Amino acid sequence: MSGRFTAACVQLNSGPEVAANIAAASALVRAARKAGADFILTPEVSDMIEPRRDQVLAKAKPEAQHPMLAAFRDLAHETGAWLLLGSIVVRDDGAERLANRSFLITPQGEIAARYDKIHMFDVDLPTGESHRESRTYRPGETARVAALPWGKLGMTVCYDLRFAYLYRALAQAGADFISVPSAFTVPTGQTHWHVLLRARAIETGCFVLAPAQSGEHAGGRRTYGHSLIVSPWGEVLAEAPDGPGFIAAEIDPAKVAEARRAIPALDHDRRFAPPAGKSGAVAAE
Repeated sequence: MSGRFTAACVQLNSGPEVAANIAAASALVRAARKAGADFILTPEVSDMIEPRRDQVLAKAKPEAQHPMLAAFRDLAHETGAWLLLGSIVVRDDGAERLANRSFLITPQGEIAARYDKIHMFDVDLPTGESHRESRTYRPGETARVAALPWGKLGMTVCYDLRFAYLYRALAQAGADFISVPSAFTVPTGQTHWHVLLRARAIETGCFVLAPAQSGEHAGGRRTYGHSLIVSPWGEVLAEAPDGPGFIAAEIDPAKVAEARRAIPALDHDRRFAPPAGKSGAVAAE
């Protein structure tokens, strides 16, 4: 790891039209860069929040033809910043369902890493709100750690946040920072967003960078917002108010080693037998 840097999380209110979302996100990325950010992240589904499944399928583009990916590769080159395009909707050749894919982009506009969201948000909330992400998207199968100039980035997306084993695996694979681009619902965000993000930071000794969607979207969907940057000790370094904008914080990579020296839990895994009646993997040594 080398040197301190400034990270910025862009908060969006994406609608169903991709071109409008590209313009809104690009303007905020430029503003964050002008304010001194070196690494700028956008939320989950930055390209579109479209309530109609048939329209999501119709609008989805292959990676090579996706207008937001192309725009962000140009934007990275223009600004000279590292960008995380939190996720966009991608159609892969031969696949029946779409990918919810995150992209890490270099200042030269090259794609440094891709990550497909692993855990699908298939839930019925107590409020009556229901989601079946797996109807439209296929889950990813590979965790991803990518190199940044200041250390290593573990890439996740939204609902992944609830699966602590993924974050532990990323940290044990060398991640110093973890990205969590999200579109959290309001009911779950109000009760779980801050707690889970701080817990993942504390458990892993990583900085957690969580840009979020915010506000009411087409079809009445509402997202929680409150984009966060959290230190390895669980401190909230920056939090976004409601609505589009960005937050930024100085990141000192030395704090990662400092937190892990204080609580070296990543080195303390032990094998154990699962509870009676359960089967499956056990913790790694």
